[in-house]
Amino acid sequence: MDRGDRENFNRQGTLGIEEEFFVVDADGRPTSGTDDLVYGADPPELLAGRLDHELFKFVLETQTPLIPSLDEAGDTLTEVRAALRSHAATHGYRIAAAGLHPTARWRDLEHAEKPRYRSQLDRIQYPQHRNTTAGLHVHVGVDDADKAVWVANELRWHLPVLLALSVNSPFWCGFDTGLHSARATIFENLPNTGIPTAFDSYAEFDRLERTLIETGSVEDRGELWYDVRPHSAHGTVEVRTPDAQADPERVLALVEYVHALVTDLSARYEDGESGTRPRRELLDENKWRASRHGQEASLLDRSLESTRSLGDVVEAEADRLDVPAIWNLYDAESGATRQRRLRRNEGFDELCDALVLEGM
Repeated sequence: MDRGDRENFNRQGTLGIEEEFFVVDADGRPTSGTDDLVYGADPPELLAGRLDHELFKFVLETQTPLIPSLDEAGDTLTEVRAALRSHAATHGYRIAAAGLHPTARWRDLEHAEKPRYRSQLDRIQYPQHRNTTAGLHVHVGVDDADKAVWVANELRWHLPVLLALSVNSPFWCGFDTGLHSARATIFENLPNTGIPTAFDSYAEFDRLERTLIETGSVEDRGELWYDVRPHSAHGTVEVRTPDAQADPERVLALVEYVHALVTDLSARYEDGESGTRPRRELLDENKWRASRHGQEASLLDRSLESTRSLGDVVEAEADRLDVPAIWNLYDAESGATRQRRLRRNEGFDELCDALVLEGM
C-alpha cells in the first residue's frame, strides 16, 4: 500500500518539476508505441529512475532531481530536457510537448504494458483508454504537513489562472475542439481529478487518502490526480494544472509563479491567517472559463461575486509577488492560439514540427 507520512514534510521552498512529453517520429507525428526509451536501453545517468511511460507508450514523463532553490531551476530543467532529447535521438525519435498532441488518435496508439496502467485501464475503462493528455506538474517543498494542506486549500483559486496562462491543447484527434485546453476537460473524465474540496487538516486529508486506498477506489496515493494536492510521499504541495509546454521559458515562468504562491501562502499561514473556503462549484466555473477561453477569459475574482479579466489578474499577481515572467506569458501569444494559427496558415505538418523541443 503506497502511503505517505506527515514526517515527509520537512523542507521549505525546494522544487521538483515533472514534465510529460510525446515521443514522435522524424515528421513530428506520434509513434504508435515504443518501449525503447524506457525499457529497451539504459537512459542517461541524469534520467535514471526519473523517466517512465505514462498511460500510452508514446507519452513519457521526466522528473528533475530535487532542486534546492528557484535559482537552480532553469539549469536543471535544461539539463533534463537535453538528456531526454539526446536519448530519444539515439533511438531515432524526437520529443514534442503540448497538452494534447494535435494529431494523436488514441485508437491507433498503444497503451503501456506496466501492470499499474493495465489495472487502471481495466478499472476505469473508456475515460482512461483515451487519456493521451500531457501536463506540467510543479512540486514545492513545505516543512509542515498542516501548513501544506492549508497552502493547497488557498492555491485553489489560483489554479484557473495557471491554466489560462498555460493553455496549449486546442486540438483533439485532429479536430479543433473550440477549447483552449481540451486536455483539462478530457483529463477530468477520470475519477479523483479537478479542483478538490478544502481540508481542515493533514489528518483529514490522510483519512481520505487511506479510505480511497482501503476501499479499492485507488491502488495507491499516486492515483489522487487532483489539480493540487499535498504530496505525502515527497513532502510537497504539488500543482498539476498546467498544460505541457515545448518552450522551457514558459515552463519556468509557471514554475516561478507556483513557487512564489507557495512561499507567500506559507508565510501567511505562519502569520495565523484563517484562510478562505470558496465553493468548489465557483472554482470549477473559473476553471471552465480558463479552459474554454484561455487568455481571453474573465474570471470570478477573489470575492467570487464579480469578474476580472485575466489580464487584470495577471498584472496584479505579477506586481504583488514580483513575478514579471507571468505578465510576459500573458502578453505573448498563447500556446493554443499559436497552434491554431499554425494549423490555419501552414497546416498540420508545420504545427507538429513546431511542437518538437528545440535542439532536435
